Amino acid sequence: MTIKVLLADDQALLRSAFRVLVDSEPDMRVVGEASDGARAYELTRAERPDVVLMDIRMPGVDGLAATRMISEDPDLTEVRVVILTTFEADDYVVQSLRNGASGFLGKGAEPDEMLHAIRIAAAGEALLSPVATKGLIAKFLAQGGSSGDGDRTGRGTERLSALTGREREVLTLVAGGLSNDEIAEQLAVSPLTVKTHVNRAMAKLGARDRAQLVVIAYESGLVRPRVQ
Repeated sequence: MTIKVLLADDQALLRSAFRVLVDSEPDMRVVGEASDGARAYELTRAERPDVVLMDIRMPGVDGLAATRMISEDPDLTEVRVVILTTFEADDYVVQSLRNGASGFLGKGAEPDEMLHAIRIAAAGEALLSPVATKGLIAKFLAQGGSSGDGDRTGRGTERLSALTGREREVLTLVAGGLSNDEIAEQLAVSPLTVKTHVNRAMAKLGARDRAQLVVIAYESGLVRPRVQ
């Protein structure tokens, strides 16, 4: 299977470098390039890429809005958006996760890291760096990033009532940055059992992937951010 990748960045030089990197892999190909969010959304609808590498800061419709447009489109549920950012502690990254992004990747990442991230996202694993993403969300919420989101938090708490005790336990460990194998070892169950619990939690909570589960876990209060 060839992984179809869409590049969205307002810097042509970066897009060119990313295209050369992606197209050099036998299992990947670039299906389009966009310099703004509106075009990224149009191309996503037209090309149905498996993964969109999305810059946040672009003219006109930015990456944040474009990510929301993609994630809210019922025809694009299989598309995964990976946020490209210069600053991994950028508050916009957390907003992007809330808007449906599957994870983030620093622009300074090594080529192998980017290719690995694309493959993980395409496979549906989505959360590219569990510990880093979890830490980012924790830092953001600890600094007051959830202010004004009382309704959201209330809805999150209400949704958690649909989970079984085991699913809550697994969700807590997912939010802690553990992989399925690590969770399986800790709970003394098989990785397949963990995957089943994760999938059921995603279905009940309306989460696209593990990244969204992390956000819900923090916003609902199931997991509390630690202030360093």
